[in-house]
Amino acid sequence: MNIASWNINSVRIRIDQVLEYLKEKKIDILFLQEIKTEDKNFPYQDFKKAGYYAYVNGQKSYNGVAILSNQELVTDYNEFKDPLGQARFISTNINFKNKIISLISIYLPNGNPINTDKYEYKKKWMESFEEFIKSKLKKNKNIIITGDFNIIPADNDVDNPEEWLNDALFKLEIRKKFRSILNLGFKDGFRLFDNRGEQYTFWDYQQGSWQRNKGLRIDHYLISNELVDSLKTIEIDKYTRENQRPSDHVPIRCVLI
Repeated sequence: MNIASWNINSVRIRIDQVLEYLKEKKIDILFLQEIKTEDKNFPYQDFKKAGYYAYVNGQKSYNGVAILSNQELVTDYNEFKDPLGQARFISTNINFKNKIISLISIYLPNGNPINTDKYEYKKKWMESFEEFIKSKLKKNKNIIITGDFNIIPADNDVDNPEEWLNDALFKLEIRKKFRSILNLGFKDGFRLFDNRGEQYTFWDYQQGSWQRNKGLRIDHYLISNELVDSLKTIEIDKYTRENQRPSDHVPIRCVLI
């Protein structure tokens, strides 16, 4: 099973890229973040023609998450209460090889600049989410959390770590909160397959970041320990950053066997 996640940075602008990616990689389920549209304006029919059901937690102009699936799903975006009521969460359950797997997609707040309410929101969001996951694990140990975390976990996940020490994506207390969630019983899925540096999922549009490979790894899969043996691979589909008018993020793809 091919499960992918992509911060698309406006689904209506990049719908053709999404459709091409679904077809090329034979995606079963695609989680989208930063769709930047309300539910009523989401391009449901375009995806229906391609054989995908769409489930949306949208918000006007900002944020927003969605699930595209080649099978019907039951989804939920209310079980986690966003501290500010923003559209940053969506979840579903799938039955895969006699296991009920809870799939969760998040668009975690950026948090910049620090010393502002935006940073306090990010910290509160992470604390609330950790408590939510603790509760979730009591009901089901088979959980995959994916999406845009806006967190750089370690030095080898950024080109120039010393320049990011006071950025909300790399602040030590934010990384500690990330590790605290991992310590509930998860693995950083990508790092199970690839420990090299310079394996990024985001390149800013400015200063030739893509051309110079000045990137960040901020899109992740957290795989519960019970599901590690079900993984075939987790890969970064970097080539999509070469598209015309690309998103500043690229998809990450998880293959279950």
